[in-house]
Amino acid sequence: MILYDIFRYGHGIFFVALQTALMFGFFLEWIRDRKAVRRSCDQTGGGEEINLSVIIPIHNESRRMGGLLDSLLLQDYPAEIIFVDDRSTDESPAMLAQFVSDAARRGMNNCRIITLKENPGVNRKQFALSRGISEARGDFLLFTDGDCEVPPGWIRAMAGRMTNPKTGAAIGPVFKKKQGRGFFQLYQCYDHAVRYNYLAGAIGLGAAGGGFGNNLILSRKALDAAGGYDAIPPSPTEDAALISQIRKGGEFQVRAIALPDAAVFTASEKTWRSFINQTLRWNNGGLFSPEALTRFNYNLLMLVISTGILAVPLLPFFPGLWPLPAGVFIVMLENTIGAFGLFRTKLPGGGLLTKLGYFFTLLFMPVYLTLMTLMGYCKINVEWKGDILS
Repeated sequence: MILYDIFRYGHGIFFVALQTALMFGFFLEWIRDRKAVRRSCDQTGGGEEINLSVIIPIHNESRRMGGLLDSLLLQDYPAEIIFVDDRSTDESPAMLAQFVSDAARRGMNNCRIITLKENPGVNRKQFALSRGISEARGDFLLFTDGDCEVPPGWIRAMAGRMTNPKTGAAIGPVFKKKQGRGFFQLYQCYDHAVRYNYLAGAIGLGAAGGGFGNNLILSRKALDAAGGYDAIPPSPTEDAALISQIRKGGEFQVRAIALPDAAVFTASEKTWRSFINQTLRWNNGGLFSPEALTRFNYNLLMLVISTGILAVPLLPFFPGLWPLPAGVFIVMLENTIGAFGLFRTKLPGGGLLTKLGYFFTLLFMPVYLTLMTLMGYCKINVEWKGDILS
């Protein structure tokens, strides 16, 4: 009986304490990020630029990259922009060529396209990024994806986070665009914001193990110290593997951006099937990460969430298990407060129906994560960019 009480109360107490620690980590990153912005203004006065290359892999993105190309034309930073066209068979090559021409007319003469005719990589995006990195001239490397849209001052904002020589990488927030009505679209926006909560909180506590590769800047020195990009093991989440490698080296720090000036928006998924496939890939990247600390931390988090949710159908038979799901939903409430506290302008607003929708997303997310965890442990394959990732 004593062990039973320890388990049921200890689970809830542990999870709430863990979440509170992560929120404290996010608060620490918020303080550090404000200092980084002030340091950037003090050191550069808004005038001096670092040598920076933007690298964007493209594979058949013609239907989704119009917003990215338009937003890149609004940038005010003299960066090199490299598109890696990875065997595209749609209108992407023509769109990229038009962008280079439009950029040159605006005085942006440092834009070019690398065209891949073959891609033998286990992770094809990883191979494309490797080519872009090898040909980039910048001392700092900034990444995004073809389905993203960036704010007008994005490059300058990301560059400003790298003025501290100890900073090897900085991860910026990414939010889903609400591209329709209903619970599905709202949930995607909420899901992405909460994932960034966990990411930034872990970074604040010194346990960086993941990142959004579509809003990531790193120094070439940090990449070289980690053994170079080709030293990153093949992974369905190559961005997380890269961040883990830099943190593990210990020479450089990984930082999370906690202010909205560098926030990027990415396209939402159109169907539950494609969304499940996407989140299963992300989840599997954490569950089976090649880096031990990341793998341990992520499995611990998912197991605690899953245990709380799987206790729900047992409550009619074992009502004393109530602290397990109660702890999970207290944690989700904390996540919601944290997400809106820092990034409410980036999340969909609205009236009573939207607020009610957020309540249901709060309840649904731990159930969804439990499903993804069970599917991951069952080794269900993930399809990505036409490839099957095991």
